[in-house]
Amino acid sequence: MGRLRRSGLSRHIIVSMSLMVIGVIVMMILSSWLLYAVLVEFFPGSTEEPEGWLPTGPELAWMVGVILTGLALAIAASFRLAHRILSPLNSLVDSVRALAGGDLGARASVEENSPGEVATLVEDFNAMARRLQHMESERAMWHAAIAHELRTPVTILRGRLQGLAEGVFQPDESQFRSLLAQVEGLSRLIEDLRVLSLSDNARLDVRRARTDVVAEVHSVMTLVDPQFRAAGFVLELETSREEHNAHCDPTRLRQALLALLENARRYASPGKVRIAVHDTPGHVQVTIEDEGPGIDPELHTDIFTPFMRADGSRSRQGGGSGLGLAVVKAIADAHGGRVYCTPGSAGGSRFVIELPRQ
Repeated sequence: MGRLRRSGLSRHIIVSMSLMVIGVIVMMILSSWLLYAVLVEFFPGSTEEPEGWLPTGPELAWMVGVILTGLALAIAASFRLAHRILSPLNSLVDSVRALAGGDLGARASVEENSPGEVATLVEDFNAMARRLQHMESERAMWHAAIAHELRTPVTILRGRLQGLAEGVFQPDESQFRSLLAQVEGLSRLIEDLRVLSLSDNARLDVRRARTDVVAEVHSVMTLVDPQFRAAGFVLELETSREEHNAHCDPTRLRQALLALLENARRYASPGKVRIAVHDTPGHVQVTIEDEGPGIDPELHTDIFTPFMRADGSRSRQGGGSGLGLAVVKAIADAHGGRVYCTPGSAGGSRFVIELPRQ
């Protein structure tokens, strides 16, 4: 599609307005003659004879002058209207072609006096272009972050295996456990990436069933308790009754709980980690609260972005991949629930995940 040409839309506008002006003038003349005909037919003597209806020379000159003046005004108004419409549309066409050519920074411009519909079209295009630019930036960041996260365990595996092959390390149980830990870390990272990819495409599979949330929390606490005790943490459970049922996928629920608890183990100070299960209108609410150091309230939303951590960085100094909380959000969203973070009562962070009861 080429650039919009003034000879196209402008010609249509000029011809249309000129025909409208001529049509109005002709209708006025014909209606005047029709009026005279009615008067002569039904009211004889109320007007002059038909022979006097023909316009005189001055009257013809006046008619021609009116027609020419109307045409001139119509053409001038048409040019002005065409400019107001075509100027932003031409800018839009140029920006679309630039965007198609890979220039994601292309933006269309619009004048203040442009028609509202055209201005809205340009603004919507610019919003779409900004969104595409943001998505491309996020895609590039994702690729860099994924490569960074994969490189560390792969480098460790390669070094250990090379050392074993060359006799630098003894093939004892500790070496194999270290290698297994790196492989398990890679498996978790790959699974987290798979969950996020499915979530982005609205294809994350959740097999909902009536689930006792308290029982699932108990099973997860039993699983991670040795690691937490070794790190100086004490897990505490608080619930208003023995059973709280939610309509959710128990496997995904355990995955989300493990991610939230792992986040607390990695980044919170040793102490108590309180887990509470309560009912709210329409939902079952699971709360996990630590004793510090807490998260800046300005980051309470950003921490659920993939590869983001509480310090806003994308490094792995804390030992995690930065995907855990994003996975929790994906699981909550897939259930029609939500997850959020608030300051805790003990100076730490309070993570809340809500799942529908029905």
